[in-house]
Parts: sequence; C-alpha cells; structure tokens
Amino acid sequence: MRLTSFTDYSLRTLLFLSAHRDRLVTIQDIADTHAISKNHLMKVVYQLGLSGLIETVRGRNGGLRLAKDPCDINIGTLVRHTESDFFIAECFDSANDHCAITPNCLLKHTLNDAMQAFLAVLDRQTLQDLLPPPPRDSHPVKLRRGAAT
Repeated sequence: MRLTSFTDYSLRTLLFLSAHRDRLVTIQDIADTHAISKNHLMKVVYQLGLSGLIETVRGRNGGLRLAKDPCDINIGTLVRHTESDFFIAECFDSANDHCAITPNCLLKHTLNDAMQAFLAVLDRQTLQDLLPPPPRDSHPVKLRRGAAT
C-alpha cells in the first residue's frame, strides 16, 4: 500500500500549518520547505479548503491557516477523502478484475482485513497526535522555600 502524492502533500501541508499556527503561511512557504511543486500544492490547498480543513486569507498579507484545531482533524478521515481508491489488488475493482482465481481466492479477504486494520489505525490518530510535543520551559517557576501554602 502506498499513499498518493496528493495525500502525502495534504498531510505535509496540515502538519506545516499546525507548526506555524502563530502566523499566516503561504503556499510558497510550504512548497519551498518540502520541495513540492507550487502548482501541485495549489490543487492540494484548494481541496483542503473545500473540505473545511484550512482557511485562505486573500490579499497582500494573506495566506493559509488551519480552520480547525489539530485535535479535530482525523487522519483516517483525511486519507479516505484524499485517496481515489483502496484497490490494493486487481480483485478489489470488480470492473477491472481479470484474475483467473478470483472466484475461489481467499487472499482478497486477508488483504481486505489488512486494509481495514490500516484504516483503523489512522482513525485513531488526529493531526495533534502527529505533532511533536511542545518544548519544555527552560526556566521553570521555582517556589520559594518556606512560602506559605
């Protein structure tokens, strides 16, 4: 199983926006960071906008930002939305199945179980789960000794 570039770029875009929530981000910022074609990334951003995951701000100082909190963006849902199909073998697509053993093959059931397990793992993850933990405060607050509690 291999995710399409579209899904990969969608995930990278959302991760980048999550890491830069303090400012608006441009498509060029993401393209430069990940060495992705700006034209291809524009299609990704357009679809993420249609799905309500990101907001675009037009104008001279415009850019992109997350439209939802990272804990509200489910990875399984995103992958289902961005992948065109989950035909991991010819027999999954009945319109194009020319395999001679399909009528008696039990492999399809095993592959289907594996696909469902793959998606179940993604369903348990949010964008927040994929972000690194926030940096620890380098100067923790120290309590004075003998202070009244």
